[in-house]
Amino acid sequence: MLLAVLAGLIVSILYIPLGKYLRGRLAVLAALLPIGLFAYFASFIPTIQAGQHVHFHHPWVPSLGINLDFHLDGLSLLFSLLITGIGSLVFLYTASYLKGHRYLDKFYGYLCLFMASMLGVVLSDNVLLLFIFWELTSISSFFLIGFNNDDAASRKSSIIALCITMGGGFFLMVGLILMGHLSGNYSIQEMMSTNEYLKSHALYGLILLLVFIGAFTKSAQFPFHFWLPGAMRAPTPVSAYLHSATMVKAGIYLLARLQPVLGGTDYWMYPLIVVGGITMVYSAFHSIFRTDLKSILAYSTIAALGMLVFLIGIGTAESLLAASVFILVHALYKASLFLTAGVIDHETGTRDITQLSGLRKVLMPVSIAGILAALSSAGLPFTFGFIGKDLIYEATLHTAGILTAILTGLAVLTNILLLCAGFLAGIRPFTGKLPDRFHGIHLPHGLLWGAPLLLAVLGVVFGCAPFLVDGILFNPAAEAMYQSAIDSPLKIWHGFNLVLLLSGITLVVGTLLYVVRKPSAASLAAIERYNYLSPKHIIGQLARYARKISIYYTGTLHNGYLRVYLLRIIITTVLLFAIRLFMGGPIRLSIDHLSPISIYEVVVAAILIAAVYITVTASSRLTVVVATSVLGYCVCLLFVFYSAPDLAMTQFSIDTLTVVLFVLVLFRLPPFLNFANRRTRIRDGVVASAFGLMIALVAIQVLNQPIDTEVSQFYGDNAYTLAKGRNVVNVILVDFRGLDTMFEIVVLSIAAIGVVSLLKLRLKASEKE
Repeated sequence: MLLAVLAGLIVSILYIPLGKYLRGRLAVLAALLPIGLFAYFASFIPTIQAGQHVHFHHPWVPSLGINLDFHLDGLSLLFSLLITGIGSLVFLYTASYLKGHRYLDKFYGYLCLFMASMLGVVLSDNVLLLFIFWELTSISSFFLIGFNNDDAASRKSSIIALCITMGGGFFLMVGLILMGHLSGNYSIQEMMSTNEYLKSHALYGLILLLVFIGAFTKSAQFPFHFWLPGAMRAPTPVSAYLHSATMVKAGIYLLARLQPVLGGTDYWMYPLIVVGGITMVYSAFHSIFRTDLKSILAYSTIAALGMLVFLIGIGTAESLLAASVFILVHALYKASLFLTAGVIDHETGTRDITQLSGLRKVLMPVSIAGILAALSSAGLPFTFGFIGKDLIYEATLHTAGILTAILTGLAVLTNILLLCAGFLAGIRPFTGKLPDRFHGIHLPHGLLWGAPLLLAVLGVVFGCAPFLVDGILFNPAAEAMYQSAIDSPLKIWHGFNLVLLLSGITLVVGTLLYVVRKPSAASLAAIERYNYLSPKHIIGQLARYARKISIYYTGTLHNGYLRVYLLRIIITTVLLFAIRLFMGGPIRLSIDHLSPISIYEVVVAAILIAAVYITVTASSRLTVVVATSVLGYCVCLLFVFYSAPDLAMTQFSIDTLTVVLFVLVLFRLPPFLNFANRRTRIRDGVVASAFGLMIALVAIQVLNQPIDTEVSQFYGDNAYTLAKGRNVVNVILVDFRGLDTMFEIVVLSIAAIGVVSLLKLRLKASEKE
C-alpha cells in the first residue's frame, strides 16, 4: 500500500528527466498510473464488503510519533476509488485537451503529485502523516491552478487559494497535535477509544474550532468559499478533478473521518449544520445568476459541499448514508458537467451561456453527456441523483423537533436552485437555435467527449441499478463514520410518501425557475452591486489594511541600514535585560571572590580602551579596521590568560580572516567616513555604554550564583566513554550536538555557494537595468 500511495509522487519526479518524451502521442500513457491504482483499490472491495479492514504500518519518525500508518476501510475505499477512477478519465481527457502544450509534461507531473497527496490524505491513519499529505494537496493545487502562469489572474487565483487553504492548514495542524497529545497517540483508530475523554476535556471546544477552520477552508465553506470560483482560472481538467471530485472534498473527508472521534455533541452538530446550511443556500442562490459555465458549476459545487457538511453535522445513520451516496452522486455529474464545459470552451472559444445555444446539432455526444448529467443533478427518477436527493430528504425528515421543518426546507430550497443551475450548465448550451458562427464546429477527439459521457451514463446506470454499488461502497462508508452496522439497501421506489412529494416539488419548482430565469449580464451586474458585503470583499479589505501596516512596519523597522538594525536590537536587548535584572530579585554585586587583577590584564585593558577610542574617532576606514583587529587580538590574549587556548585560536583565526576581507572590500572605497554627526555619535555612545554596563552586571550576577556542575560533570564523564574523544568541547559539538552542528555547516555551505555564485555572475547591460 505504501507503494500505491507514493506511486504518484515517484512518477511526478520521473517526469522531470523523462517528461519531454511524453508530450506527444505518448502522453496518453500517463493514464496507466491512475488506471492501475483504481484496479488495485478495487481488488479490496470483497475484503471491505466482508467487514474487514486493511492496515499497513511502517515506522518513520517514531520519536515524534510519526509513522507511515495507512488504513483502508469503507470510507477511505470510496474516496480512493473516486480519486483514481475520475483521475483516470481526467488523465485521458488531458491528453487531448492540452495536446501540443509545451508544458504538458509538467501538468501531468503536478497531477500525479496531487493524486498521491489525496490518496495519502484519505488513507493515512496517523494524523501527523495526514497533515503532511494535506499540505501537499495545497501545494500541488497551487501549481495546477496557476498552470497558465503567463496570466496575471491565474497567478492571483492560485496565490489566494494557497493562502486560504494553507492558512487553514496551520490551524488544523494545531488541532491535530492537541488531539494526539490529549489522547496519548496520533493514530485515528486509537483515538476512537479515547473519544469520550476528548469530548469531556476542557480543550474540546478549541480542538473543534481548529479542525473546523482547516476543513472549512479546504472545502470552501462560507465565509472562506470565494477562493473556489477564482480557481476556475485553471484548465478544465483541474476544475473537473480538483474542484468537483477530490481536493475540495478533503475537508469533507476529514469531518467524516473524525466524526467517530469528535462527533455526537451539540458543539459538533450545530456549527456544521449552520455553516453547511448557510453555504449551500448562499452558493446555490449565486449559481443561478452566473453566466459563465465554470462559474455556475463552481458555485453549485460550493453548495454541494455545504450540503455534505450539513449532512455530517446532523450525524444520524440516515444522514451519514446520504452523505456517502451524495459524495459519489455529485462527483459523477459535476465532473461530467465540468468536462462538458471544457469541450464547449475548447470548440467555441466561449463559456458565456448567453451566447451558447443549439450545440446539440454539432456536438451530439457532448450534449448527451451534459443533459444526462444535468438530469442527475436535478434528481430525475432513474438517475443516481434521484436516489441521493431522496436520501437527503429522509435524513432531514428524521431529525427531532423543530429542526425537521427547518432542515428539510433548507434542503428543498437548495435542491431547487441546484436543479436550475444544473440545467443552465448542462441543457441550455445545447437547446435552441445554433448561432451561425458555430456552424463550422466539428466533433472533437473521442477522448474529449468520451470521459464526460461515461460519467453521465454511470449516473443513469447506478440510478437504475443502485444494488451495484450500495453494499460494496456506501454501507461500509457510512458504517466507518457511524461506527455501527448500517444495512439500508438503496431503492428506486419507496412508495407514495412525503419524500416523493418533496422530490416532485423540487422537480416542478426547479424546472419552472429554469424556464422563467433568463441569465443575463444585467442580472449579474445587479447582484454584484452588493459585492461590498461579500466575504471576499471584506477579507480583501482586511488584507489591504494588513499590507499598508506591513509597508509601514517594514519601512520603519526594516529600512535596509545595518546600523539601524543593530541599534534597535541592542536597545531592545538592554531593555529586556534591565527589566529582568531589576525585577528578578536582589542584585548581587559582590566581587570579593574574584581573582586579583594582574598587571598584564591592566595593560591589555588599556590597549582595549585605546583601540575603542581610535575606532569611534578615526575618519579613515582602514584605520578603523586596524583598530578593530586590535580589539579582537586583545580578546584572544584574555582567552589565553584564562586557560582557553582553543577559543583564543578560534578568535585569532576569525579576526585575521575578517580583517583581510574588510581590507579587500574597503580598499577601493573612499577613505573617509561621513555618515555620522556629533548627535549620532553621542546617541551610539550612550547605547553602547548602557549595553556594556548591562553585560557587566549580568556577568557579575552570574559569577555570584551557586555553580551547578551536573551538566559539565555529565559531559566530562561521558565524553570519552560514549564518544571516544578527549576534548570535551569538540565532543559536544560533533557528537552530543552533532545534528545542530551539521545544520550549521549546511547553512554556511549554502551561504558560501551563494557568495561564489554572485562573484561569478556576469550580467549583460540590459539585465543590469
